[in-house]
Amino acid sequence: MTETEQRRHPRVKPPKSIVVGWQSGTQRAVCYADNISVSGAFIRTKVTVPERSLVQLLLDMPVGQVRGRAIVRRVTENVGMAVEIIAMEQDDRGRLLRQMRDLLQAQLSSTH
Repeated sequence: MTETEQRRHPRVKPPKSIVVGWQSGTQRAVCYADNISVSGAFIRTKVTVPERSLVQLLLDMPVGQVRGRAIVRRVTENVGMAVEIIAMEQDDRGRLLRQMRDLLQAQLSSTH
C-alpha cells in the first residue's frame, strides 16, 4: 500500500497566505504548511519536537483562524514535522472544512 492510499483525506499544497503557528511546551514557531488536509498537515519548520508530542495549532486561513490540537507523527530534521489533528472545536472544524473545499476545488480547476 502506498503512502497516498493510507491517507484518510486528500491533501493539498496551501497558498503562502496560510500561516501555521504551533506550540508544544516551551517550543513554538510560526511557519508554512507543505501540505494540509482535514486530518493533518506537514509543517515546514527547523524547530521540531519529538514524535508523539502534543502540539497546539493555529492556522491563519482566508476563512478565519482555525485552532486545534495535534500529535506529531513524523519528524524530518531541519525540514519539518507531520502532525495529525486530534481535537478541534466545531466552529474551527467548520472553517477548516470550508477552506479545504475551496483549496481542493482550486487545485482541481488548475489541473484541468
